[in-house]
Amino acid sequence: MESSIITQAQRGDSALPSKPGQVKRSSPKKPRSRNIFSALFCCLRAQDVPPLPQAQGTLPQAEENGPVAKIPGPCLLPEVTPQDQGKMCVVIDLDETLVHSSFKPISNADFVVPVEIEGTTHQVYVLKRPHVDEFLQRMGELFECILFTASLAKYADPVTDLLDQRRVFRTRLFRESCVFHQGCYVKDLSRLGRELSKTLILDNSPASYIFHPENAVPVVSWFDDSEDSELLNLIPVFEELSQAEDVYTGLGQLRAP
Repeated sequence: MESSIITQAQRGDSALPSKPGQVKRSSPKKPRSRNIFSALFCCLRAQDVPPLPQAQGTLPQAEENGPVAKIPGPCLLPEVTPQDQGKMCVVIDLDETLVHSSFKPISNADFVVPVEIEGTTHQVYVLKRPHVDEFLQRMGELFECILFTASLAKYADPVTDLLDQRRVFRTRLFRESCVFHQGCYVKDLSRLGRELSKTLILDNSPASYIFHPENAVPVVSWFDDSEDSELLNLIPVFEELSQAEDVYTGLGQLRAP
């Protein structure tokens, strides 16, 4: 059987089942700091992520062992549309950031997506994170929004069709657009074709953005907590970032004590 169709850049605490019938258990609720900005960036500690590669802006071949050859890669995104001219670009993760999916039936699933694996159709049950609709609507007003997931398109594309009713995402990028580095699927922002100083990434896994941690807005992993307010709390954060001169200035101000 192929590798998991639903995956995260592995960090050790967030992975969906690798095969039908294997279920990721709900995580305990994580307390949030009184200072939301401090809480948002607590995940950027050096020990949370593997070491950076020596070179950026190149695409390593997907080899798990031995030296990794560097080859240049084309831009992943098309030209900016007229409606997004002047906006920052924000790259948004899918699994455990906006939704949680399982191969095990969930009675209150928001979506049930059929996915074919080796000739057999399996049902994937999808829960939407609280406030995701409001969050995506506001993000679409403020930014050029790009979906970037380490999952395969056969799963992530139909889920996004159902999730993104307002067509907030201008482009969708899947596993094949990631860089396979030290056992992780990494989202290399330098290959997007956008100015890095105008690009943000929202992801629950620090391993996903190890090439560009200074561009990241971390988010707590979500599985099934109906009282979660992470996305709602992030709206004013992104409203402020959208007005910054560049992402480094904006994030630096938010990180300041």
